[in-house]
Amino acid sequence: MTGNGPSGDDEHEEVLARAVLDDPAFLRLTATGRMPGATMPWTKVAVRPVQVKGQRRVQFSYFDRKKDTSRNYGGDELRAKLDELLAMPFRQFHLQSATGDVYVRISKRGEVTITRGKPSRPDHQPSLAHDRVKQYLLPVGRPDPFLHGLGLTDASGKPRREMHGKLRQIDEFLRLMEQVVPLDDIAAGTVEIVDCGCGNAYLTFAAYHYFEHLRAARAHVIGIDSNEKVVDNARTLRDSLGWTGLDFRVSRIADFQPERPPDLVLSLHACDTATDEAIAQGVFWGSKAILAAPCCQHELHSSLRAPLFRPVLRHGILKQRMGDILTDAFRALMLRIMGYRTDVVQFVAPEHTPKNVMIRARKGLRPGDARFVREYEALKQFWGVEPCIERMVGEGFARYLCGDADEPKDTNGGAR
Repeated sequence: MTGNGPSGDDEHEEVLARAVLDDPAFLRLTATGRMPGATMPWTKVAVRPVQVKGQRRVQFSYFDRKKDTSRNYGGDELRAKLDELLAMPFRQFHLQSATGDVYVRISKRGEVTITRGKPSRPDHQPSLAHDRVKQYLLPVGRPDPFLHGLGLTDASGKPRREMHGKLRQIDEFLRLMEQVVPLDDIAAGTVEIVDCGCGNAYLTFAAYHYFEHLRAARAHVIGIDSNEKVVDNARTLRDSLGWTGLDFRVSRIADFQPERPPDLVLSLHACDTATDEAIAQGVFWGSKAILAAPCCQHELHSSLRAPLFRPVLRHGILKQRMGDILTDAFRALMLRIMGYRTDVVQFVAPEHTPKNVMIRARKGLRPGDARFVREYEALKQFWGVEPCIERMVGEGFARYLCGDADEPKDTNGGAR
């Protein structure tokens, strides 16, 4: 990528408008990141060419926190809507075309910087289909050094047969990142990410690619793993790509201390209690958000003691599944008690992996809500267990279980 430096006040608007209106190679324009203090309903606007009744139109998709609304425009109305978009208080614009990409960043002071790079999408020409086939975030279908270096694709960019499921897992994981770390939250600086138990670093590289190359946001991503060999391999690939914002450390999850509080802590299929370590450290580091897809969970399997469930627990497969469910329920409850809005979702279809549960959490609640503490204690008592997540989070969690929990102020009822 080559940088053109700061531009004139209106130069970026001309560059973007000319591409959308006149460039046959235009693929997509994405606006993200609110200016400080700006008020508008949209978190993102995406623009792309479509064909309606044989005529070229341009579709504007407006995204807020809950939904998106799309409208198609042409002629003078298109120019007016484009001018309206370019006047909105967005801080970042990413123009994608078959011939190359343009990145526009606007500082807090209104200074505009334009940089240009190679095409980030494999499209040789715009797709004008009104109802699009789902687009994947990873650059599959064209040669890409990082996917080939990770062994996910061959030299031509074609996914390796045995890696199809892994690619879909990572792609869906990436889609959830912007939901828990919206770009307007990080536009002013660098997004800090720690990938716990990174292993072969599929997700570590993909997260860096997502923010730096797809969203034109500065990123500092650290992958940690206790296996020195996989860390050395990841460093070698990183150096060959020249990705300077990517780092790898040999460390146990519990021993690592980041230089700055992370915006996001990731854990993709870290085995057994390593998922608990990742979640606990995310809380301890004060991470704004945590995404964890658990792997094998064995901690509770041998300690479940609820007499009422004896008909279930006498069957090994049912006991294992019950242990998995309870383990993730305790993890989610702990995060709620520690002040995180938390839910447990299926993040990818079962055919791609049976380990398709994700715990996603974002700071935003007052810690110590007494309702969640009561739920946690009752669940422990019923099943007769001591979850290791409780020990790992330590004193910060224990003080709420010892009676320092607060009754919530709201009267809505139910879990938040």
